[in-house]
Amino acid sequence: MNPTIVDTDRYPLHSPELAARVRSELRASGCCVLPGFVRADRIDVLRREGQSLAPLAHHETEIVNVYNTDPNPTLPPGHPAHRRMPRGNAFVARDRIPADALLQRLYTDRAVQRFVAAAFGLPEVFELGDPFAGLVLNVVVPGREHPWHFDTNEFTVSLLTQAPEAGGLFQYFPGIRTPEDENLEAVVSVLDGDHSGVRTLDLHPGDLQLFAGRYSLHRVSPVEGARDRHTAILAYSARPGVVGTPARTRQLFGRVTDAHTVPAGAGRVDQLLI
Repeated sequence: MNPTIVDTDRYPLHSPELAARVRSELRASGCCVLPGFVRADRIDVLRREGQSLAPLAHHETEIVNVYNTDPNPTLPPGHPAHRRMPRGNAFVARDRIPADALLQRLYTDRAVQRFVAAAFGLPEVFELGDPFAGLVLNVVVPGREHPWHFDTNEFTVSLLTQAPEAGGLFQYFPGIRTPEDENLEAVVSVLDGDHSGVRTLDLHPGDLQLFAGRYSLHRVSPVEGARDRHTAILAYSARPGVVGTPARTRQLFGRVTDAHTVPAGAGRVDQLLI
């Protein structure tokens, strides 16, 4: 356990009660936020780390759909996969984050990993085998957004390190789809502007967010003002050695390595579009 980063007085990571509370919130809404997870005297260090790393982000505005899939003319008219949106966020890959950075220390901390596993009801979680995607800094500059999408992985752990002056809100529709049902009509409704089932989070630097993003449609709304929004994403898997596909890796980071030659569809837990 690393007491110099996590406020372990407030969040004892070994506590079964804390893990049970997180599991309960995840079952109820697909999301749990632990405010002030990082010690107050470490938050400014994280902010400065993010600011130094942000210029290394791979910026490439793309036109995407909620599934991050290529256009598919075989899908019926009206399918949400036909709805294209600009993706304006950028990622700093893990290999560009110094080994001694607080973010790396947090990501690799075994006590944190055991807590994440217990929180998601897993026997164990593993760091990704991907040299780029295991730990990333998500950068959204003013005027851009991370549009509505689903995650490929079942769960996500993220930490806001710098809030924008305005906008940049995390919004999600919990459990809008299931492993058995894409629920296309509801997805289209959200894209058309019906946000009656959408929840909005008021996140602050140092807050840890645990999220089931594979089944919950979500986005970061446009960032406003003069300050970037920075979020560290701590990506774990229920099994070791997970890496991204070459196409998705190049899309996010602008480059690939030999490690990214994995079979198409590897790692899927269901037959959803992603």
